[in-house]
Amino acid sequence: MKTRASYRIGPLMLAALLSGCEPTPSLPQDHPSPQPFAPVQVRTEVDVAPASGFADQTGGGIFATADGNVIRLRLDGTRAALESHPGNTVTPGRARAVFRMGAGSALVEADNGLFLAQSGWLIAPPWREVLGTGLVATAATPDGAVWLGHASGLYRLQDGALSALKVNGQALDGITALASAPAEDGAQGLWFLRQETLSVAVRTAPGTWQVRQVSSLPLQEGERVVGLAGLGASEKGKGEAWVLTSSRLLRLAADGWRQVALARKPEQVLAAGRFVWVNMDGKLLAHDAETGTWGEASGVDTREFRFLAADESGCAWVQLGAETVALSKGPVPRVLGLLEGSQVVEDSLVVSARLVPGVAPLTFIYEVAGVEVPVRGPAYSLGGTEADGTPKAYSFVGLEPGLHSLSAVARYADGTEARRVVSFDYQPLSTVALGWDKDIRPIHEARCAKCHDTGPARPLGTYTLWKDNAESIIAAVKDQRMPADGPLDPQLISLIQRWAATGANP
Repeated sequence: MKTRASYRIGPLMLAALLSGCEPTPSLPQDHPSPQPFAPVQVRTEVDVAPASGFADQTGGGIFATADGNVIRLRLDGTRAALESHPGNTVTPGRARAVFRMGAGSALVEADNGLFLAQSGWLIAPPWREVLGTGLVATAATPDGAVWLGHASGLYRLQDGALSALKVNGQALDGITALASAPAEDGAQGLWFLRQETLSVAVRTAPGTWQVRQVSSLPLQEGERVVGLAGLGASEKGKGEAWVLTSSRLLRLAADGWRQVALARKPEQVLAAGRFVWVNMDGKLLAHDAETGTWGEASGVDTREFRFLAADESGCAWVQLGAETVALSKGPVPRVLGLLEGSQVVEDSLVVSARLVPGVAPLTFIYEVAGVEVPVRGPAYSLGGTEADGTPKAYSFVGLEPGLHSLSAVARYADGTEARRVVSFDYQPLSTVALGWDKDIRPIHEARCAKCHDTGPARPLGTYTLWKDNAESIIAAVKDQRMPADGPLDPQLISLIQRWAATGANP
């Protein structure tokens, strides 16, 4: 039996939904077969406090130190600049912990309140007066909101405005964990654990949220929920909620709840992007949802182990005894200019890669929509425009709207490769697809046919000939060697480049 009630509470509206379902009698199981790997380990040069931190998917992160300072670390473990903003009306006090705010920013809880860490600055935001210390967890949902689980309740931060989510006028205090993942019906949701009860808040309309108790969770007698993690979505799979209980690990897949049948009892779970890390009674496992594979880290002593943060590249920052270490399955490139799960609207996007310090790759390529694009260092950039405004050899112009993945792949002389996959939602402002027949043929007939159809020049009168010779045609028109009767307008050159860069469609 289900009951519903709706309420308007301050700037947010909320509906509470409670349902009673019997546990699933037979639960499908996943049986991981972890393959051992020797992780790349980068040690920090400072003592980090045993508290939550923020890991930046472009490399490095922000952490509290053992002596109460807040620091920004680079990908190689060295310190980077992080200072109190000159416009602050209050100086940050002793740092307690750091929490994820967004893709490139973090919240720092100091003993005198919350501060925003962004672009090398610690900023005192105006809404910090609303909340004192007591931050427990944060999570970001795809609508751009950041949710704060605080000792005093659950808060939503969006566009600089902070508002509380309540049920029947009561604050949702006592929250111990948050995760962003689809609800059981597929709607995007915010999962939260409160007083050992698992619930999910689902956005049903602008300003309207429905809070549902997750009573379909197949818990056994005496079993309780102790942790949450959210898996991001990509073109290869939907987002998922992962639930750590007092005895096992569960995940909400497309076909419902499943148990991840591990060889030992899982103790901790941490996720970012498409990666999940599990500390399992002395063993450390890493799951890559893009490939559906599991790995087991070798050479990592987990007797004194603590997760600090994880990022979307598959890197986990952990404490091993007194040391703070960043662990990755390999020398994964970091991608700049494109963030995991972001929406892309500009077809002139420029993406570049930052490599882990060490041996330079033999080759470096990007893969987008089945196309491999070789690039050279040191910037390893893809996309953008030339000085004259025309697209480079590859641009995002011709991608179909929807979910896509970009892979940055470093290939080494020993035959190994390191790959970073970034999922994004492409929703261009212009969705007009370019084609030979409607866009390029008119240019050919007006300016090229008299030489390249019946004249003495190389034949180019068909789609296939234009496609096969696209690179040399672009070079000729850009250098103004062709057409013979005068240069093309820049707009026509751009049209030809865009057509070639987006697959040379017929």
